[in-house]
Order: sequence, then C-alpha cells, then structure tokens
Amino acid sequence: MRLEAITWDRLVDLLAERLLELETADGAPWPRVALDGAPAARPGDLAERLAEALRAGGRPSLVVGTDGFLRPASVRLEYGHQDLESYYGGWYDTGALWREVFDPLGPGGSGRVLPDLWDPATDRATRSPYVQLPPGGVLLLHGPLLLRHWFPFDLSVHLLLSTGALRRRTPEAEHWTLPAFERYEEETDPAATADVLVRADDPRRPAWRG
Repeated sequence: MRLEAITWDRLVDLLAERLLELETADGAPWPRVALDGAPAARPGDLAERLAEALRAGGRPSLVVGTDGFLRPASVRLEYGHQDLESYYGGWYDTGALWREVFDPLGPGGSGRVLPDLWDPATDRATRSPYVQLPPGGVLLLHGPLLLRHWFPFDLSVHLLLSTGALRRRTPEAEHWTLPAFERYEEETDPAATADVLVRADDPRRPAWRG
C-alpha cells in the first residue's frame, strides 16, 4: 500500500477541489460523500473542515453524523452494554438514514433532509428541523462502519488507523468495540474499497492515497 505524506490543510484543499466538481453516479442533484472511520479517527472533524472549504468555494453542503441516528437504548442495548454483535450490526438505524437522508437526496428526491433523529445522551428524539439542501449541495456523512451498508455514495473516504493506533486512541471503556473494526476490515476491506484512503496513525502527519 503506497501512501503519500500530506498535511491536513493540503488534504482538505485537494478533497474540496474534487468535491467541487463531483457528479453523481445516478443523476441525483446532490453528491453523497462518506467520511468513514472509527470514532478514534475523528471522521467528523474532517467532515466539518471539508464543509468549510466547500463553503469558501461557493458550494453548499450538509454534515450529518451517524451518531445522530443511533437506535434507542432499549433496542441497541437489548443484549447488554457491550454486545459486539449488536454494535456491529444493530446500533445504527440504517433504515432511518435511508428514509431521512438518502432517499430525499436520490433521483427525484426533495432535498429535504433530517440531520439527526436520536440523542444518545438523553435517549430521546432530537426534534431537529429538516434542512433543505439545494441542488448541487453535498452530503458529508461521517461515522464508523459506513461502507458495509451499500449506501449510494459518490465518493468514499476511509480514515485508517493501525491496530495499535486504534487501541491507543480509543478510550479504555470502549475497547470492547475494537473487534468490530477488525471484523469490518476482514469483511469489507475499507482500505481497498474506499475511493480515498487517509492513514491517520499520527494525527500530526497523515498520509493518503486518492
């Protein structure tokens, strides 16, 4: 795997340039982009920086995090607080993501997106208002395990951490989730399937292939 050293600023600039010209594969007016990575890789930070760069380039965007589409605690914790199978396949409400995010941004969609649905801290609906994304606006969806769901992304970026870096940067209370990312690598191989790969073991010195 050949990767090129880069700075975060330069990476954001290059990705933003690509997104400014990105067209959809299915003819929808809204390009859909994945920022995929374990929480320790902080894909949301990259999504926010890209949104700022797109705004400066005159292209609207909407940042959506999958942590806003967690299932209620009664569902995701049905088999305990550290059930690996539930975390891997059942914590995130993919049906709601299709209904509230991807369908409205697909061909013939309305562009009217719900940015989040459920607050895991309060375990209640967020009641956030819908956001109207104008034609040409870019969806920046960030979160873990994204590339195993067959979402219709027009560009995917995977933030890769080595096993050691993932363990170091994941809070100890969440170490029980680590086997889920090993399984993800084995079953989905996001480093090979993503359009853009960013290695972020050292947060000060990323490297990329894109």
